[in-house]
Amino acid sequence: MSATSIPHQRPEGAWRGVVEEYRGYLSLPVDAPAISLREGNTPLVPALHAGRGADLHFKIEGQNPTGSFKDRGMAVAVSGAVAEGARFLVCASTGNTSASAAAYAARAGLPALLAVPAGEGAVAKGKLAQALAFGARLVLVRGNFDQALAAVRALAGARPDAALVNSVNPLRLEGQKTGAFEVVEQLGDAPDWLCIPVGNAGNISAYWRGFCEYRQAGRARRVPRLIGAQAAGAAPLVSGAPVDHPQTLASAIRIGRPASAHLARAAVAEADGHFLAVDDAAILAAYRFLARQEGIFCEPASAAAVAGFWAAQDAGLITEGQRVVCVLTGNGLKDPDRAVAESDPPLEAEATPQALTAVLPPELQG
Repeated sequence: MSATSIPHQRPEGAWRGVVEEYRGYLSLPVDAPAISLREGNTPLVPALHAGRGADLHFKIEGQNPTGSFKDRGMAVAVSGAVAEGARFLVCASTGNTSASAAAYAARAGLPALLAVPAGEGAVAKGKLAQALAFGARLVLVRGNFDQALAAVRALAGARPDAALVNSVNPLRLEGQKTGAFEVVEQLGDAPDWLCIPVGNAGNISAYWRGFCEYRQAGRARRVPRLIGAQAAGAAPLVSGAPVDHPQTLASAIRIGRPASAHLARAAVAEADGHFLAVDDAAILAAYRFLARQEGIFCEPASAAAVAGFWAAQDAGLITEGQRVVCVLTGNGLKDPDRAVAESDPPLEAEATPQALTAVLPPELQG
């Protein structure tokens, strides 16, 4: 049965999470339970200053339950795992997947084994804290993400009772495509362009699938062109060659051998889109701009989408007046150390009105 043959009709009442809201579009067993934290339904916020002549909007996925877009796919993957009788979950992660897997494992009452890079490829503290708080078994592996993923795939292949919940699991992408559904519903149609960070390359593939399915179902009149933004030090889809030692401060996209590279290449080709590399300086510039000019606090990997949008404008790909959505994939609290490093230190003063007045900006003195 084609998922897109089923019209989407949302019942009255509170948002129920992506499994129940979009079940007719998901390749789940009919009797699969909905393992949900009411993920999805994230805001689409118009830009005030970042558009530079384009009609720019931000899809703020950091407002999902664990603070990233991963919750969409995890809800569907874990619902499927429970339906299939899995006894535990396993994944490799640069941070957000581990946090999400740990939360949904707890929700489902299943153990979780999470492999994250140690040392040079270390995961941001906010993400580690989440995984630990949810009670998962967290393993710091001596290797990078690509090596960790190879290990957990081998483990899951040898254990029929394990559910691998990385984006190589098709149900992950089934859940993540719901972000595209929401963009269409929020805008009334697909945008002209979608700009999105690319690490393991599953999310750009999932959004493309979602836009195509909504057009096929008659819920969108068109599909967008795609910009996949990779960090310059971890840009195998831009260079066309794997990166054995990926380097970038945007840890969520520090991946040199994307598991879904083939899907991403196909999506971008079909969409008449582009992969663009943005260096860490451009990512940080977008990160600071979003916080200080738009009031949006995202993690550095999310800001790569905006850096990629600006690069596409500079290259003449995106033109004035076009409608663009940048997907901001994770919350800034995922990486608190980076936020502190990019900000001025706090001031100190006595607890008096006079002392507080003295530290106001000069234009507000007197």
